[in-house]
Amino acid sequence: MSFKNVEVKTRANIYHEGRVTSRSIITPDGEMKTLGIMLPGTYRFSTEAPERIDITQGHCRVKVSGSGAWSDYEAGDSFTVPGSSHFEIEVDDLLDYVCHFG
Repeated sequence: MSFKNVEVKTRANIYHEGRVTSRSIITPDGEMKTLGIMLPGTYRFSTEAPERIDITQGHCRVKVSGSGAWSDYEAGDSFTVPGSSHFEIEVDDLLDYVCHFG
């Protein structure tokens, strides 16, 4: 996956004491995305807008608010989270991801 002609926000988004970091990009069409990594651990994130997360490297388990069940994802997979919601994610090894908003 690659993105051309994007604006890159150089300030990092840092979460969970630096164990999750990302950089924001803005596409020529005005879409915002983040490109990030997660170190091993279990994390919880809240969403404002709907999100789609593409796993580009690694493996994780995810439980989206209201689903009650954990699901496994690996490189090449995606999962979605509704807006005004949250999800929990368990990461065993380095996880690389792209998050699409809206």
